[in-house]
Amino acid sequence: MGLSPDILHPIVATALAEDIGAGDVTCAAIIPEDAAARAYIQAKEPCVVCGLDLVVETFRHLDSRLTVNLLATDGDRLLPGQRVATLEGRARAILSGERVALNFLQRLSGIATLTAAFVERVAGTRAEILDTRKTTPGLRALEKYAVTVGGGENHRKGLYDQILVKDNHLVVLARFGPQPVAAAVRAAKQNAPNVIAEVEVKNIDELEQALEAGADLILLDNMTDREMAEAVRLAAGRAKLEASGGVTLDRVADIARAGVDYISVGALTHSAPAVDFSLEIEE
Repeated sequence: MGLSPDILHPIVATALAEDIGAGDVTCAAIIPEDAAARAYIQAKEPCVVCGLDLVVETFRHLDSRLTVNLLATDGDRLLPGQRVATLEGRARAILSGERVALNFLQRLSGIATLTAAFVERVAGTRAEILDTRKTTPGLRALEKYAVTVGGGENHRKGLYDQILVKDNHLVVLARFGPQPVAAAVRAAKQNAPNVIAEVEVKNIDELEQALEAGADLILLDNMTDREMAEAVRLAAGRAKLEASGGVTLDRVADIARAGVDYISVGALTHSAPAVDFSLEIEE
């Protein structure tokens, strides 16, 4: 699954406008307008590459005649020094687009690489790795795409496609009566019967409320491994279970072995280290 041009075009245009503004004054001052150049982009560390369509879109936006030859595909595992693209055309376009293209590539490859590490840790279990809505405003589509490239799955895209009752929702509902977890699930099933209804629970009592009310998916918030195993036993397939909170690479395998269906990891998009890439002009 690639990125739609409807998503690529406006994001790249905004990024270039932010960086270039009224014009690249360095290139305008010292690089002849008709100067040509050849260049390549390479990985400087091991990674799962992601964002190559954005590289193409960035340079083509600046010069539609620029030749961009991709040497890799999103999802490929790269070694240090491995080239992912070559460029040939107007030097000004290559130089002006360099940083924006690399910024996209390093950010999305970082997310894909971290996601792949989590996916590898839960291999052989039933658990799937999910992302969250902890994304960079305006770049959610890109970052959630990078998660899928790394082998993870997207949770809801936004507030519009799935019900997720969180702790603050429950605080509000608690003012109107007892057992807010059960009340929230019943209201969700009644008022939006065709939408997946998920609710966050913090203990076994709330889990039992959610199961009794018919929740489709239950988020186990910051539970211990023992509590999660007990939740799996009690649910017995009546609802899917998602573990969340404090998930690290060191702990994720233990969480998966508890038997949950999903593990959501905010760090995939809010804390993924950027992967180092460079663009080199050939002499």
